[in-house]
Amino acid sequence: MVSTGSAATGSLIGLALGDALGFPTEFHDVPSILAKCGPWRQMALPDPAFVTDDTQMTLALGRGLRTAMGRGDLTPAGLVGPVREEYVAWWRSPDNNRAPGGTCLRACELLSDRDLPWARAAQMGSKGCGANMRVAPIGLAPGLSPRQRSGAAQLQSALTHGHPTALAASDLTAYAVRALADGTPPAELPARLRVYAENHRTVYREDWLGDLWRRSQDRSAAAFIARGWDECLGVLDRLDAALRAPDPEGDPCLATGDGWIAEQALATGLLCFLLFPDEPLTALRRAACTSGDSDSIACLTGAFAGAYLGAGAWPGEWASRIEYREELLALGEVWDA
Repeated sequence: MVSTGSAATGSLIGLALGDALGFPTEFHDVPSILAKCGPWRQMALPDPAFVTDDTQMTLALGRGLRTAMGRGDLTPAGLVGPVREEYVAWWRSPDNNRAPGGTCLRACELLSDRDLPWARAAQMGSKGCGANMRVAPIGLAPGLSPRQRSGAAQLQSALTHGHPTALAASDLTAYAVRALADGTPPAELPARLRVYAENHRTVYREDWLGDLWRRSQDRSAAAFIARGWDECLGVLDRLDAALRAPDPEGDPCLATGDGWIAEQALATGLLCFLLFPDEPLTALRRAACTSGDSDSIACLTGAFAGAYLGAGAWPGEWASRIEYREELLALGEVWDA
């Protein structure tokens, strides 16, 4: 089963379901999760199905992107304003009470100063998974060229997380979502990601990032961005090794990392999806029963599975209960149309 015109809806709903499933298990080790939830293959969606800042920020990016694209061809200047406004609105919201990441909070506070150039808000030392847990809308929005998609993915990361690995992992995550939505067979995805990373290794997107790299200690823009792509290539090595000797019953974090940082969140979310490419609920449950950043890992797993399988991947009884359901559906349906 592959997506039949509902990749955006399927991906956004899957992301939120994974987020809600992993919300209660984050910060717990696997034995504790099993003691609390029972066998991982039977994990139930919490009731009520609340999500975390992962879904909230995905929606913030989605709204900003929709606004920017509604004004014409997507450009760096056209994207920054709406997304910056949405990130700041999220920071100010009373609903921002789901254990948000410190990097996002610090950066969004700086972004709230309209006189401050956006690049000064970027936290250059942070490559936390907040950079790419929210990037799925960039991969799902129709009509973007590969260059626009790459640049937008990196720019939305740079507004908060300026580390080159955060930029590269966000780019790679958006590329993976788009590839799956376009029908790339899951078994072929890791090789395609590697080629993409190798081809972009020294490509600094100055048209989207300006002189952000000068805030680093790197000798050149190419050296700056290569540092990020090299870390992504390293974690793709770990993903390939895990897929050569798959262990569905083992904690995926032991193979590809705990997911607190961007490249590990990407790889571990992918691993959970690729272990069960045609069993989306099993993939979500595996991702939620992990010793690392379970909600972020599971939300990425859901984004990948939903992009590939479409909205039909998710049982109605689950999808109907997810927090922010109406907004997720509205955004997904606009892009699927």
